[in-house]
Amino acid sequence: MTENFWAIINWSYQFTPMLAQRPTVTRLADSVAADLERRILEGSLKPADRLPAERTLALELGVSRPSLREAIQKLVSKGLLTTRQGGGTYVTNRLEAHFVDPWQDMLKDHPLLHRDLLEFRQMLESQAAALAADRATDADINRLDTAHANLQAVYADGDLEACINADVAFHQAVAEASHNVLIGHLTASLMKVIHGHVSNNLENLHARPQRWNKLAAQHRTIWQAIRERAPNKAARAASEHIDFVRQSIEDSAVDQARRMSALRRLGDAGE
Repeated sequence: MTENFWAIINWSYQFTPMLAQRPTVTRLADSVAADLERRILEGSLKPADRLPAERTLALELGVSRPSLREAIQKLVSKGLLTTRQGGGTYVTNRLEAHFVDPWQDMLKDHPLLHRDLLEFRQMLESQAAALAADRATDADINRLDTAHANLQAVYADGDLEACINADVAFHQAVAEASHNVLIGHLTASLMKVIHGHVSNNLENLHARPQRWNKLAAQHRTIWQAIRERAPNKAARAASEHIDFVRQSIEDSAVDQARRMSALRRLGDAGE
């Protein structure tokens, strides 16, 4: 009986490695899911980005395609990825949508919120610039160099839509160089909320060459301060930039009110 007992134990040990390996696929899928989630959080995978082809991504991550599929399904269930039949897998805007949508609606109904948003943007961007000056890697600096060069080029060219996109891209590059995940995502969300604000302000500044040149100089100062690794200087430059934006918006509102008043007087005079 003792011999039979040990025979059973020995037989069971033959299958122990197989049993121990079974959870490995799940653990590997969890690891892959965490890797992809980290890329979404840090901004290297952005909303609407399409993931590489399954085979390519599996090779890049060094995992099997079944493990990759399981990892993707985990993030689909979290709402971070979405799959399209025959069309690949895409990053969703879940991290932004719940912030952007309600605030865009509120801004339409409550104009005074624009002031509060600018105050928040000032705090966010000055801190982002300071952290970027302290933490930016060589890759971050290269990206900032490219973003700033593109910004200067489109400012000189005068294409307003290109200017808006380049302006947003520059500020986003600064935010992501801060290496603070929340700053990166909040900046992206905030820029979407105030997109109309940015567009109108740049349009008004574009019609005033002196102010337009001053805006370009402010971006250059922020960029140089980050490259010089000067956090206080970078924070001050970013803060002064938002002060300038705020004043420009207020001046624009006053100008618009004067134009409307003048048009009304013309209308009254013609009656």
